[in-house]
Amino acid sequence: MAQTTSGGYSAAQVLKTLGLCTAYIVLSGGLINFNKFLMNKKRFPHPMALTAMHMSASLLLCSLVLVARPSAMPSVEACKGKMAKLYKYLAPIGILFAIMLYGSNRAYLYCSVAFLQFMKEANVVLVFTFSALAGLQFVNRQRVVVISWVILGSSLCVHGELNFVFIGFMLQGVSQLAECARAVVAELVLTGSEFKLDPLSYTFFMAPVCLLVLTIGNIVTWDHSVITDLAVWWPYLIPNACMAFCLNVMIAQVIKETSAVGFIITGVVKDIALVVFSSAVFHDSITMNQWLSFTITLSGVFFWSLMKVFPSHPVVKHFETMLGIGYGPFPGSPLGKKEIDNEATPLVGEKKV
Repeated sequence: MAQTTSGGYSAAQVLKTLGLCTAYIVLSGGLINFNKFLMNKKRFPHPMALTAMHMSASLLLCSLVLVARPSAMPSVEACKGKMAKLYKYLAPIGILFAIMLYGSNRAYLYCSVAFLQFMKEANVVLVFTFSALAGLQFVNRQRVVVISWVILGSSLCVHGELNFVFIGFMLQGVSQLAECARAVVAELVLTGSEFKLDPLSYTFFMAPVCLLVLTIGNIVTWDHSVITDLAVWWPYLIPNACMAFCLNVMIAQVIKETSAVGFIITGVVKDIALVVFSSAVFHDSITMNQWLSFTITLSGVFFWSLMKVFPSHPVVKHFETMLGIGYGPFPGSPLGKKEIDNEATPLVGEKKV
């Protein structure tokens, strides 16, 4: 990602990133509410079948794009001869993606959209931890403090839930673990020097693995009412699956552009929008304590963004001084490392942009 001479990102790059993140927020929010509508016990309460339809649509539409315009998927040609090595990464991604989709969709049967979005705030610390273990991020004072800031708000949000359902909580928790691990492995595939897949090719390669896992899951959990419900609700299921395809491609693009951590933090903003929408339209019960807690979480997310986009901002410098790390550029020097000429020394695995 190109930087200006002052250490921040160029205006064009910031606008591009904001546009991608906004598109992701709109698509993801729309699909979440669409899925919540379909997951009603009177409509199509079959999360395994629904997620299989999503991945089938992704595979079909990517195949059509490949036939009609192969230039839009250059990584397909570039990866010939590397497929065995590529699928060492894509196999776990597909399995984790299938678990994430099933868990999150089934959780809608038990919990409100607002509560599930509150839970997702924990993704920030999960994906940051996984990224650090994978060598994509390193731990320093700023990050620890701001991540703790976000997690404090998230914990208070969940603690204040009025209608707590344990099975819904567990399904969402498993889904989030799978989502965060998938995002980190996806970043390795999308930005690594060996593959650098474009978003459409990534979706095309990943869909068969995910679909295979979901097919096995459908066989194990098969319910004959899937066929009768499908016959009634197919006019809704087709656009739902097409929206899922668009979201899968957009997720890959956002991870490629902003990193796994950036993708999860973008998701926090999406969660805020969904909570407000869910409260206004579906009248989900949200306590004053949860609104206050969400405000704490949002302020932490915005401060993280400020540190990354404007590392020379006076507020960021003052924050770094309070933490005793000087005036180095974002994200500052690692814990236990000395600064040299006020420049942070990157660790192995950290990208110097």
